[in-house]
Amino acid sequence: MLESSLWFEVPIPMQILLCFLSLAATVQAEHPVIPLWTNGAPGFENLRNEPEQAKDWWVKHVNNPSVTIYMPPKEIATGAAVVIAPGGGHSQLVFGPEGKDPAEYLNKLGVAAFVLKYRLGREPGSPYKIEIHAKQDGQRAMRVVRSRAQELGIDPNRIGFLGFSAGCEVVSLVAYNPTDGDPAASDPVERVSAKPDFIMQVYPGPIGVPDVIPSDAVPAFLLVSNDDQGHSDVIVSLIEKYRKAKVPIEAHILQQGGHAFNMGGRSKLASVKTWPQRLADWLADSGYLSQRKW
Repeated sequence: MLESSLWFEVPIPMQILLCFLSLAATVQAEHPVIPLWTNGAPGFENLRNEPEQAKDWWVKHVNNPSVTIYMPPKEIATGAAVVIAPGGGHSQLVFGPEGKDPAEYLNKLGVAAFVLKYRLGREPGSPYKIEIHAKQDGQRAMRVVRSRAQELGIDPNRIGFLGFSAGCEVVSLVAYNPTDGDPAASDPVERVSAKPDFIMQVYPGPIGVPDVIPSDAVPAFLLVSNDDQGHSDVIVSLIEKYRKAKVPIEAHILQQGGHAFNMGGRSKLASVKTWPQRLADWLADSGYLSQRKW
């Protein structure tokens, strides 16, 4: 009775505030956030406490890069994991439709997901550069996830990297560059390899795509709509480069759909609405959805 009477003595606005605080605590507990560096990004430690800006589906002003954890139900967990880099043109992060939504989809397949908040090189006033700091954040995210594989219950040899649009450029900067760990590093995370075991790129941008795909490149899944000018050209180019390198690749070029269709839910086109199933099929055919011990 005491708790009940105290509750009704609180003014209505305060009741609403308490509800929001409770909800926020629950969400935080369900999806923990891991900063990529304990003391902030190297060289920018003084900015790590600057608050992010977020509204509706986007996040901006990322100064303390991190990954947000989405874990599948234990009974269907496969051990596979994916780091997700949302798009947004390097001026914002499309965190909801290209971060949270694909993470929840992967969870339904038994795949753990880690949504990356990377620094934005094209945000007005940004001190960051795409090919330096976004790349650094992508590499560090892979290392952080792999270094915590045992405690997270994931297979360190089945960690992929999924990108959307500008997020694909982060994937490319990581996947096609030397990513071995430094065995002499004082930070144990830096001793771990940042190389993904497989990559998935949805309407990718051109930054980070090499002239030649190396023979040791990892398997790739690519998807774009043909009327997404520029981005479809990237995938057409990648198909030929992967075939020359004799590296496994699966590519889907939809007839139409434009750019930034996210997980397809907003489209009226059947091929766009169902494209995530193509990704699920590829993951299954590649063996990433089989439950096995590691």
